[in-house]
Amino acid sequence: MAARPQAVPIADINNLLKRPEMDKLNALKYFCTAADTLQFRETAQRLSVSPQVVTRVIAELENYLGEALFVRSTRNVQLTDFGVRFLPEAQQLLADSERLFTAARTRTPTDEMRGTVRITLPFLPENDAIIAALFARCAEYPDLQPDWRVNAARLNNVENQIDIGLRIGSEPEPWMVVRHLGYIRELLVAAPSLVEKLGSPADLDDLLARYPTGSQININTGRSWGWPISNTVQVMPKNPRFVCDDAYSELAAVLAGAICALIGDSYCRAHLAAGRLVELLPELERYRWPVFLYRPQRSITSPRVLVVFDWLTDIIGGMYGGGNAAGRMRLS
Repeated sequence: MAARPQAVPIADINNLLKRPEMDKLNALKYFCTAADTLQFRETAQRLSVSPQVVTRVIAELENYLGEALFVRSTRNVQLTDFGVRFLPEAQQLLADSERLFTAARTRTPTDEMRGTVRITLPFLPENDAIIAALFARCAEYPDLQPDWRVNAARLNNVENQIDIGLRIGSEPEPWMVVRHLGYIRELLVAAPSLVEKLGSPADLDDLLARYPTGSQININTGRSWGWPISNTVQVMPKNPRFVCDDAYSELAAVLAGAICALIGDSYCRAHLAAGRLVELLPELERYRWPVFLYRPQRSITSPRVLVVFDWLTDIIGGMYGGGNAAGRMRLS
C-alpha cells in the first residue's frame, strides 16, 4: 500500500501569498481546477479562458513555488508528488476565502453594527444625558460596544484608535470629517458671601483689581486659558488664588466663597437658580465657543461608526444647538 502523501507545510502557502507579483488566489483556483480535470483544455473551458492562459498561470505558480505541480503529456496531465501534497492546502485556502467574502457580502444591518466604536470627549455636565440617549439608540444592537474615553486632553486618533471625538473651541484638523453642532457660553460667577464681603464690581477692571480669581490650565500646553470674555476682550487674571485643570474643581472653589471665575452656564445653572451663586457683570458680551463633532477621514469607515456619528450629531446638537453652555473644556 502506498504511503499517504505528507501535507505541504503551511509555510509554503504563506510564502506564495507574500509574493506581490501575481494574483495568488486566482492562481490557486487555476491549479485546483486543473487538478480536478487533469486537462488544461477542459480547465480553460471551465474558467472561460484560453488553454494558453491556463498553461501560463500554472507555469508561473510552479516557478514561484520552485516545484513542478504537474507532469505533462500530449493528452493529459498528472499531479506530481508535490502537487498531491499541495492540493488539499490550496483547496482549504480557497474554501476559506470564499466563506470570508460570502460572509462579507451577506452581512445584515445587525452584523454591520457589531463591534467597538471609540469615542473621546471632555468632561461635560451633559455626559450622563448623552450616554443615556446613546444607549437608548443602541438598544436594538446588543453587540455594539461604545468605548467611552472622557478626557480633556486631545487624544491621538491613530495611537488611541479613536473613531469619533467632540471638541470645543478650535476646529479639528482639515483631514477630519467635521460637524458644527452649536455653541457654549460662559458666565462670571461668585458666591453671594464673596459679593457681600467685597461689593458688586463696577466693571471688569474693578473685578480684577479687588476679587480673588480662579484660573483653569490647558492640559495640552500647561498654560492658563485666561478669561476669554468676548470676541474682542480676553484677560489673564494676575496671581489667581486657585488654579486647576477642570471646571468642577473651579466651581467648588467658587461655591466655597474663595474666588470668582468664568465657568460654563450648564455647571452654574442650578446653583444660580438656588441662590448659591451670583452672576457678575451680566451686561458684558460673552464669547460663544463652537462645538464640533469629528471623525477621522478614512478610505473605508465602518457602517457602525457612521451610524453612531449621526446619532451623536442628533443628541449633542440638540443640547448645544440653541447655544446652551457646556463649560470651559476647550481642546485647542
